Amino acid sequence: MLKTDVAIIGGGPAGSTVGTFLRKYNPNLSVTILEREKFPRDHVGESHLPAISAILEEMEVWDKVEAANFPIKIGATFKWGGTKEFWDTDFLHHEQFRDEPRPARFEDQRRKTAFQVDRSIYDKVLLDHARSMGCQVFEETSVSAIERDADRVLGLRVASKDAEDQAAFGKDGRVEAKYYVDCTGEGGLLRRAMDVEIEAPTALRNIAIYKYWQNAKWAVSLGIGGTRIQIMSIDWGWLWFIPITPTRTSVGLVLPASYYKASGKSVEQIYADAIAAEPLIAGLLADATPEPEITATKDWNFLSKRLVGENWFLAGDACGFADPILSAGMTLAHTGARKVAFTLLELFRGELDPAWLKFEFEDGHRTQIRHHMQFADFWYSSNGQFTDLKDYCREIAETAGLSLDPESAFRWLATGGFTIDEPGVAAALTYRVSGLKLVAVHLGASKPEWEISKTNFWRLNLADAVEGKFVRYLNGRVVPIPCLKRGSKILPLIDVFKHIHTAFKNNADSIMILEDCVNAMIEKDGVEPGEASLLAIEGLESLILEGWIRGKVVPSRPFIKVT
Repeated sequence: MLKTDVAIIGGGPAGSTVGTFLRKYNPNLSVTILEREKFPRDHVGESHLPAISAILEEMEVWDKVEAANFPIKIGATFKWGGTKEFWDTDFLHHEQFRDEPRPARFEDQRRKTAFQVDRSIYDKVLLDHARSMGCQVFEETSVSAIERDADRVLGLRVASKDAEDQAAFGKDGRVEAKYYVDCTGEGGLLRRAMDVEIEAPTALRNIAIYKYWQNAKWAVSLGIGGTRIQIMSIDWGWLWFIPITPTRTSVGLVLPASYYKASGKSVEQIYADAIAAEPLIAGLLADATPEPEITATKDWNFLSKRLVGENWFLAGDACGFADPILSAGMTLAHTGARKVAFTLLELFRGELDPAWLKFEFEDGHRTQIRHHMQFADFWYSSNGQFTDLKDYCREIAETAGLSLDPESAFRWLATGGFTIDEPGVAAALTYRVSGLKLVAVHLGASKPEWEISKTNFWRLNLADAVEGKFVRYLNGRVVPIPCLKRGSKILPLIDVFKHIHTAFKNNADSIMILEDCVNAMIEKDGVEPGEASLLAIEGLESLILEGWIRGKVVPSRPFIKVT
């Protein structure tokens, strides 16, 4: 029998992230990763968001990933719904992206960009890095059974194709750990063994069909290796076009499962029809060579009702998965796995309440996944082809007292979400508030509406609010930070929100509150003036949307104007 502190089932990005952070911040821990396949192997989910880049740097694997020469993602180009117009969402405006040699360091403009990765290469880089950090990695090793007693995992039965590896598990072929982490993707091996139910809080019932192409043209080439992914809507679905190496491109089709069944066509036929229906992508593939394998997946939208148990955790897609329209799958996998690792590190330290640690991880991560599902629903509802979903979204919005138009839907999405992703920054769904405003415009809003411009005399609404603790996951620690709570709403007293809270002690005039907050961030936190102004505007906007700030109009006073 092999005994270890932490047994991780699955060696994909989530498993490698958990293992790497455990070993980085506590080298005395024994960590075992059990992976059923032999890397490299292909896997869907190639498009990153910038949040992952910071995690790769913290994992000390950025340089290895950058050396793989993956395309640099500066954003995405969309054609969506009934319109034929293209629009871009960029992490870094293309005119600001400078030519620079590669491999580059994680600094300056690269802090604002992301990667588009070939998972056969990327996943192996991460797993090999976890091994170099001291994780004991077993590939081609399957977990055949999970032994349990109520909500506690007692051990794993394992079988390896390698005789030497199998010998490490002893005659009984067992692994016994203090904690277990399920990183087995949507299959959720441990999740199923522990009888954890799943839910699908969305009307989306899509399938994906994809294959890889060699030597396709890039739609956008910026500097050395910079590009955008392409998201192109067609009459009955949408296509992704993601360059993942200088020569290899992932091209996939997402469509309602009902449409596919009614078509009576084969996977190959409907995939070919979709490419033929989209002129831009058909042109990019005109001289490309398709690889022979084509893959289809069933509907992937789900959310696990539990993410943690007595001595086990879920990480990555085992927790749940939202539609790929937002390219959020890998970001949720990496960020969630990081939180699992930091939570485990605290459990081993024994200094914080275990129940509180587990609750904060589970509640926060479930909220993130559910929020991404809501946004995906809204995104699809703006496409006239998804009529069933539009009706569904309208029903949800009406229960919140909203009609389904882009402005009110934005408010619906914003409610309860801006302080979840990262306390101290008014952001949700990996978008800053200002970015979400612009997305709403592209999906049909007439112009960005800012609540902070509608009133000019404010008071802080603390009725029924109580003091509490929120979390920041920082440097291997789960750091309790003070906050105010009212139901599910949280006001973290940190960074921009702390300065807003303080500003209300001296002023009620909206412009003076904004100025006090901006000046405090510049003088006390060293934030650049332009960024301080944007953080303050976004922070105030989110607090109005979540009901922490109540406003009225004083005609004699000026209003904040947001351009």
